Amino acid sequence: MIFHSVFLQFKSNVSLEQQDHFFSEAKKLAQIPGVQSFQCLQEISPKNPFEFGLIMQFETNTLYQAYTNHPDHIHFVENIWIPSVANFQEIDYTVI
Repeated sequence: MIFHSVFLQFKSNVSLEQQDHFFSEAKKLAQIPGVQSFQCLQEISPKNPFEFGLIMQFETNTLYQAYTNHPDHIHFVENIWIPSVANFQEIDYTVI
């Protein structure tokens, strides 16, 4: 099992409406084959500079790689993510 997580900060000029659109589009990623347990998150602690997150799971690395290369994911990154996100941290885990 692979746990894929991305934590992010929006660019300062991204409005609340644009943030809503971002998450609306992000939720569509859950429909890509192989994606499990997709969730959008909001930080509640001041300990972390990343305000929001996306997390999901994949049964195998093959499914994760297929997701990464899927046209819907590429479209999201190029047209939604890059124009909106100022900074992010991606963390991928597997169970030991």
